Amino acid sequence: MKNEANHTAILLIHCPDEKGLVAAVTDFLHKNNGNIISLDQHVDQAEQRFFMRVEWELEGFAIPEGKIDDYFGTLIGRKYRMEWQLHFSGYRPRMAIFVSRMSHCLYDILQRCMSAEWKVEIPVIISNHDNLRDIAGRFGIPFEVIPISPANKAEQERRQIELLHSLNVDFIVLARYMQVLSDDFVAAFPNRIINIHHSFLPAFKGARPYHSAFNRGVKVIGATSHYVTADLDEGPIIEQDVRRISHKDSVQDLIRIGKDLEKVVLARAIWLEIQHKILPYKNKAIVFD
Repeated sequence: MKNEANHTAILLIHCPDEKGLVAAVTDFLHKNNGNIISLDQHVDQAEQRFFMRVEWELEGFAIPEGKIDDYFGTLIGRKYRMEWQLHFSGYRPRMAIFVSRMSHCLYDILQRCMSAEWKVEIPVIISNHDNLRDIAGRFGIPFEVIPISPANKAEQERRQIELLHSLNVDFIVLARYMQVLSDDFVAAFPNRIINIHHSFLPAFKGARPYHSAFNRGVKVIGATSHYVTADLDEGPIIEQDVRRISHKDSVQDLIRIGKDLEKVVLARAIWLEIQHKILPYKNKAIVFD
């Protein structure tokens, strides 16, 4: 069982599949006195692509933290044409939250952070409305209102990007932020923006999807969390869940159940991001156990 007090390093790797990849990585760690505590790997047969997540204890590891990336790249990574990410469990990721008027996802995120369930920093909450400022104030988090309109969208997004960079934000969570991000904004944070939406898209688009679903007599409702890409709501999917409903459920029941699903699915996706268990490739997200 993993000792949470231990300082660990995590490698996320993908490369063309070939023999000996697992042995090469584990031998590199073994030779440098690394104690592996978690290893998960997968081969996509259609793509002939190898994916791996490995975590090891840094106590007693022969290579200093600041040199691990260079050593790994020189000895292993470039030899096998790998693309890799190196993370350390001792670092607390910095997460910005974007909101509009709905508060259910924001409350859930803040409660999980403030109760120390998640090891993450929230340097700012950004909104296009002022409605949720009081919530941010209760949790002592800076709240920035940056209104968006068709006339000022490009300028205001530049303001947002500058603010996020100045705060050294690692990733962004759209907690029911009701704005479509421009391609330029998405390009500034590739695979670093997590969104949540109901799973009625694209079947039930618009402002009242639960009403549309009710009128069609749907039997299942759900929620989807994904990375944001230039293609609206078509980025790599991180987490999903569904709940069966029936003719006995009212529109209000659907909204209540849907909000609960949105909170839970978004929370799972954020947890996976914080634990560095997601490896995007093309338009898929490999999610490690």
